[in-house]
Amino acid sequence: MAYSELIKNFERVRNYMREFYVYGFKSREEYSIKSARSYDNERRRIESWLSDYMSFHQDASGKNVFLSVDSRRIPHNPLHKAFKAKSFTAKDITLHFYIMDLLADGGTLSSKEIVDHINDNYLSKFSGSFSLDESTVRKKLKEYESLGLLRSERSGREVLYQRTDEEAFHLISWADALAFFSEENPVGVIGSFLIDKLDRPSDAFRFKHHYILHTLDSDVLCDLLVAIDERRTTELVIRSLRSAREYQRTICPLKIYISTQSGRQYLLGYHYRGRRMVFFRLDAIKKVSAGNVEKHYDKYLRYQEKFDRHLWGVSTGPDHNLDHIEMTIHLGHGEEFVLQRLEREKRHGTVELLDAQTCRFTADVYDASEMLPWLRTFLGRIVDLKCSNPLVENMFYEDLRRMDAMYRGDDHAVQ
Repeated sequence: MAYSELIKNFERVRNYMREFYVYGFKSREEYSIKSARSYDNERRRIESWLSDYMSFHQDASGKNVFLSVDSRRIPHNPLHKAFKAKSFTAKDITLHFYIMDLLADGGTLSSKEIVDHINDNYLSKFSGSFSLDESTVRKKLKEYESLGLLRSERSGREVLYQRTDEEAFHLISWADALAFFSEENPVGVIGSFLIDKLDRPSDAFRFKHHYILHTLDSDVLCDLLVAIDERRTTELVIRSLRSAREYQRTICPLKIYISTQSGRQYLLGYHYRGRRMVFFRLDAIKKVSAGNVEKHYDKYLRYQEKFDRHLWGVSTGPDHNLDHIEMTIHLGHGEEFVLQRLEREKRHGTVELLDAQTCRFTADVYDASEMLPWLRTFLGRIVDLKCSNPLVENMFYEDLRRMDAMYRGDDHAVQ
């Protein structure tokens, strides 16, 4: 097949970008899923979008290509370009202009009338073999109606179509808002499409911690958000990130969670067959198929609200049992900011002031081991730490002993 910069299957491009530029740092020789020609075509496509952000290093295994992006120096996420390279057929683009031109006067036409006008007003002027049938035009009209480009109304036995044009909306006053939305919002690619309509896009923002890689999941996220908004059951096709095995799950999608530490996105849903709440990583979901409206959606929402009360991150532990944890902290003179930070970051925990210089943080969570990185940030002020899960408590104090041995031991690790 001839090489084209446009793509028909975004899933394939997403896999290549992850394998080579995000996770794997692989060389061509290490990638055996597709043929050498497929590899070359996908690499050339990606380079056409991201050439300014690609680097490589050479080692014994060959040339390894990867993305190198300083988020503080770029005003816009370069990965948005991948969503703007969708392929189309000659019939697609021809129908688009014919249909939109025929309905430009604001009038209404049926699918049969549109076919007749296309044949009489356009195709009759050319000598080519291009032909259309009403079925093809009807499918395109329904597609455009679902996209919001057209509206329909029934007149007797006919369905009439009309453009949904409204008064032009001036985006220039929204330039800064669009620039921020396109980079900060989980579906910021929508803002990126709107930015393309501006003559002078805003580049007012830079982000120190900018998780641009999760843009690759924007289409999956959009499908899930629509399913959540419409309260529909959903069938997921999931590819295991460890074994690459594909499997299906039918769930009731309830809420999207996004890590503030890594930007990683998760879907929380009720798994019908397992009869429990389950988290799914969005970068493992290959396909989302919305089903029927869930009649008992409010019941599952109540399950989610109850379940959320004991989450710290997205881990639920091996058996959904709760870990009780207590951390007592000493506050020095003028360290009220520590208490303020505890109040701000406690999530579902509670903070109790024991005296002027001592407070206690308490929480009941499904997996207290998730809290360890956060708990360690209070080292030097922790008076006591207790956890009902002895593994978590032992891990915390073992880390302290190892640090003490490293920094104050006989080996003199720090000179």
